[in-house]
Amino acid sequence: TEAEASLADLKQHGVRRIAMVSGDRQPVAGRVGREICCEEVVGDCLPQNKVEFVRQTRAKGYCVAVVGDGVNDAPALAAGDLGIAMGAAGSEVAIHSATIALMNNDLRRLPFLLHLSRETRRVINQNFMLGVCFVIGGLVLAAMNYINPILAAVLHVAGSLLVVFNSFRLVRQGEELEPHRAVPPTAASEGNYASPGPTAPMQPSNPLPLSMS
Repeated sequence: TEAEASLADLKQHGVRRIAMVSGDRQPVAGRVGREICCEEVVGDCLPQNKVEFVRQTRAKGYCVAVVGDGVNDAPALAAGDLGIAMGAAGSEVAIHSATIALMNNDLRRLPFLLHLSRETRRVINQNFMLGVCFVIGGLVLAAMNYINPILAAVLHVAGSLLVVFNSFRLVRQGEELEPHRAVPPTAASEGNYASPGPTAPMQPSNPLPLSMS
């Protein structure tokens, strides 16, 4: 399933601990956990119990990312090192309580989000080193009278363009994911609730703390 594959991808990206903390009864939460291959499942949790679970996990030295629906799980989202609100379209609570707000409930966005953040950090480091090399190289060449002011200005612009084009490589990340399809407002207002296309299966709206390595 989508949830099972997403959790497997998160583990491949280095997530050491995944727990499903649910307000549902423990037997129901355990059955869902087994279906998605989540080893740690905690049921019968009130919002304050979820917050306490996040705080206890952080106290053990984990960097905790909390994934929830952004409405019922707002306190838990705010308690983690990173809060990711799923399906936050039109939800002010999700946007203000979470660090990152995703507009739909596609769990495939979670591994992609982790991959994109690491790629972004790598590109930032590359751009920083590239800029430092251009500055130092330009100063050395200017001190040795190998370049004149006009050539130095050209090299400065060339360095800026290299940084921009290197960052452009991030634009095509995630093209393999299907775009989110929202129901047109006019159709909803007229009572036409036909689905605009295939949608992903509904997932339980329970916070999913992810312990990052």
